[in-house]
Amino acid sequence: MENLLFPIFLKTANKQFLIVGAGNVGLEKTMTLLHQNAETKIKIVSKSYHPGFAPVFDQFPFINWEERAFEPGDLEGVDFLILATNDRMINTVIKREANNKGILVNAADQPELCDFYLGAIVNKGSLKIAISTNGKSPVMARRLREYFETVIPEDIHENIEQLHLIRQAHKGDLKEKLEALNTLTAPLSGKSPKKKYKRLTFEITLAFFAIFLGYGLSSFISFEELKTAVTAVPDIFYIMLAVGFFAQLVDGAVGLGYGVVCSTSMMLAGVKLPAISGSIHTAEMFSSGISGYSHYKFGNVNKKLFLSLVIPGVIGAVSGSLLLVYLGNKYETLTYIILATYTMIIGIRLVAIAFRKKVKKKKVQRAGFLGFSGGFLDAFGGGGWGPVVTSSLLAKGKKSSMVVGTVSLTEFFVTLSASLTFFFALGVSHGFIVAGLITGGAIAAPIAAKLAGKIPQKIAILAVAVLVITFSIRLILKLV
Repeated sequence: MENLLFPIFLKTANKQFLIVGAGNVGLEKTMTLLHQNAETKIKIVSKSYHPGFAPVFDQFPFINWEERAFEPGDLEGVDFLILATNDRMINTVIKREANNKGILVNAADQPELCDFYLGAIVNKGSLKIAISTNGKSPVMARRLREYFETVIPEDIHENIEQLHLIRQAHKGDLKEKLEALNTLTAPLSGKSPKKKYKRLTFEITLAFFAIFLGYGLSSFISFEELKTAVTAVPDIFYIMLAVGFFAQLVDGAVGLGYGVVCSTSMMLAGVKLPAISGSIHTAEMFSSGISGYSHYKFGNVNKKLFLSLVIPGVIGAVSGSLLLVYLGNKYETLTYIILATYTMIIGIRLVAIAFRKKVKKKKVQRAGFLGFSGGFLDAFGGGGWGPVVTSSLLAKGKKSSMVVGTVSLTEFFVTLSASLTFFFALGVSHGFIVAGLITGGAIAAPIAAKLAGKIPQKIAILAVAVLVITFSIRLILKLV
């Protein structure tokens, strides 16, 4: 379908608007105009008024309103007319008279009588986005407005002001200015900018990857042994490849569950306890690093909350890792039972998350304790940072994009701390486990991306919860 609308942004300071009809629709149109410019000149004509107009007239006394039927003389001096009555015949007559005087008309819920539309509007400081569906679906326009209000960061106004100052200070001609501004704003296009922007998480991820490979190749295996290993890969690699594939498939499609699915599956496979958590965190560190960097880049990180979580989370991760190394070596059966019980509790918590109703926004208290608990349990149990920390913050009614972004960036430092602790305590004896998890996850990632959003969130989370609880109970019964 061809869309012939031409969008413009109108300066309303010196324009006169006439609104015919003062019901609920008339009130909505009035507030739309005033929200964009509180000094918009408005005249309202109607036989009766919606009660909601009373506080509007008190707050904006300059609005000219007359409690009577429309008269042709009302069109004198008018630039734009808004028809907010549900009488199509009257609207058609008034539109004809307005158009004869060169006045543009908007008729609520009657696209065929409209010369222009009042679209859904996104306001972010100097940024303004108007959305139109050609008069066909105002509900869709409103939903799109809500979406953009969520994904566009609140500080975009500051970025625009900085670009404005740069534009004013630039001494080059128009072409040079455009090239400079295009370079600065290239990351917003989704294309790779010419300049390589590096963030802390990305650099640390690459550094740890180099250390891990370097240590494994130089200290753990010689060149000749490497050739032998390639031709005779141990069975554990293929087992972990399957585990990594399944866990990533679940996590990518549902949005959580990677750690807890890996840990329960690996316990059933008989993997040694410290190697379970160590390998999960090593493999997960790469994905959390990329995820955290992406959220930081797009402004989905609450810096205050991040600082409250990250240091306690790191301390908790190191503590949980060391305790697992100690218990896993001395009290293996007992630790298996503790971890299986923990993963079962996480499964029950997932059930609660699936049935959770929308909650009112509350202040986050003891964020440091939450970070420590999440880091400790995640390192000790091989997973649970998301179900523990993310669900707790969402239960406070916090904005989901900010919670997910902040928790994702924090998770990178938590998994890094746990990985380094296991690395120095155990070396890379679990290298094939890590390689299997990473390989399986890489294969599953594009498949999971296609499944994301196609499975109802509630059903998907319940499926993961049932799976985790079943695995945990089976393991406990096997050990007791």
